[in-house]
Amino acid sequence: MLPAQRLDESFLAQLRERVRGFDVLALPSEGRRRAAVALAVVEEGPGPDIPGLACSAPPWSEAPALLLTRRSAGMRAHAGQWALPGGRIDEGELPEEAARRELQEEVGLAVDDTAVIGRLDDYATRSGYVITPVLVWAPRARDLAANPAEVASIHRLPLVELQRKDAPLLNKVKGAEHPVLRMPIGSAWIAAPTAAFLYQFRELCLFGRPTRVAHYDQPFFAWG
Repeated sequence: MLPAQRLDESFLAQLRERVRGFDVLALPSEGRRRAAVALAVVEEGPGPDIPGLACSAPPWSEAPALLLTRRSAGMRAHAGQWALPGGRIDEGELPEEAARRELQEEVGLAVDDTAVIGRLDDYATRSGYVITPVLVWAPRARDLAANPAEVASIHRLPLVELQRKDAPLLNKVKGAEHPVLRMPIGSAWIAAPTAAFLYQFRELCLFGRPTRVAHYDQPFFAWG
């Protein structure tokens, strides 16, 4: 376990340095659609409303967290699953632009281009997307509002939870060449691709260990 992080300029400098020095893996589309997600670094706050995970911080804290969502039950694909804010990249958009747009559309968080720290590795999904994760600095993200068409609920995942000794969880499934990766949170878990982004963020940005994740597979429920 690392010493407790603080949501300050020193931590921002650490994130910038580690992402800047990382050789990002960019994947070709090969017929897949392009999408982007935002790994938005925010302050811990009320909640986080994750099973088995108590909020030990005051109503607002200088400890950092990542924004997570639960997808709306009305979504055509992956309804009810844990996710990072994100979606398809529109024609002519960069992944950074798409991630910022999706943050505003899904959770009401508006950030400008100076908030973007950089990218992590692309991940090709079983459902036909290549997803680019974009790291965003948004420390004072308090007045959030879920877009009910896409987001059932908004959660703040304390970064200390990503440092658990039992993470990641790896298991083999029939038909998958590589292990399926999951990240435990509270008494629940999150599966790849979201888990892959969380694990790479943990390894690179928190522990300073460049780590690849694109080869990890997804559970059956995420294949469609």
